[in-house]
Order: sequence, then structure tokens, then C-alpha cells
Amino acid sequence: FPSQLLDLPEPPLALWIRGPLDLRAAALRSVSVVGARACTAYGERATAALAGGLAEDGWAVVSGGAFGIDAAAHRAALAVGGPTVAVLACGVDVAYPRAHDALLCRIADSGVVVSELPPGSEPLKHRFLARNRVIAALSRGTVVVEAARRSGAVSTASRALELGRVVMAVPGPVTSMASSGTNRLLYEQSARAVSDSAEVA
Repeated sequence: FPSQLLDLPEPPLALWIRGPLDLRAAALRSVSVVGARACTAYGERATAALAGGLAEDGWAVVSGGAFGIDAAAHRAALAVGGPTVAVLACGVDVAYPRAHDALLCRIADSGVVVSELPPGSEPLKHRFLARNRVIAALSRGTVVVEAARRSGAVSTASRALELGRVVMAVPGPVTSMASSGTNRLLYEQSARAVSDSAEVA
């Protein structure tokens, strides 16, 4: 069991995992890469560069398996043969979103799919906030690539800050709603600005 999850006030009682990656070892050198489901081309490119570079250097890329930034982070890690961890808000045997069935299977082939919920559990709304706290606690730091001011990615960053983890954000255009949350994290000085994997590392 990854000991850093015990930093949470209410840590998971247990974890179900699917895949060959040693989660405890991977978590010791891991970075969460999170962001908007409805991301822009800019966000996808930034995520691919960050996550791909981190995975090439042996960092495990942790994300939530969702559309947008999450999927781009997992795919970038897989593309370079690097480790990646998908933390789900449902059972590890439930494909959510359904369109990511193949992606989650690829992650389970070489990385690991994780959930604190037993197999068969459905992705109910309140379970996503609970999932975000696991993402925040599991990794050394969290990078928010694109996010609205009120979003799951910003809530993940908030949990990471509460836990004393490093929080980073990719600056975005001031005209883009998709970057309003990341720019706010930087303005409030709660996040460090990063633009490539070396800066994250």
C-alpha cells in the first residue's frame, strides 16, 4: 500500500489494482498530470510534451483516465513506453468513459489501473472528488495543464496543496477559459509555472 496515501485524513481502506506495475514503487517517483476534459489543442500539445518527457525519464504519470488532458497524459506515457497510473472513480473493471475501454486496457497491460472502490462500482458524481484526493496524495507533485476556475483539476491541486505536495501549472492564454483556473493558481502564487518536463522534475 503506498504509504503517502496515509497523509490523507480519510485514506482509502483498500485499493483494487489491475496491471503489472508495482504501484508502491511507482508512486515514489510520480507526478500527477491533470486538466480539463474539454481541452484545447494547446493543452493537448503541452500535456504530450510534459507527460512524455517525464515518462521517458522514468517518472510515473498519474491521472484520472478521463477525456482531454487525462487521456493525453496517459497516451504520452504509453507512447514512450513509460509508466502510467490511472486512478478511477469506479471499479477497475468498469470502463469509464466507455470510449476509453481500449486505453484503460493498454494502461492495464503495462502500467496500473487503480480504484478504492470494489469491482463493479459505477462512476457516481461524488466519487470523482474522492478520486481526486487519491490522485493528489499518490504523487510527489501535481501539474494542472488546463482547467476552468471551478473544476476537478483545481480541486485536485487544492488537495495537493493541503497535503504539502508541489503544485505546478502551465500558463495559458488570458483569453482562454480553459486556462482561467491555471492562471488563477499562478496569480495566487499557490502554483509554480512550468513549461516542460525538466522544470517539473
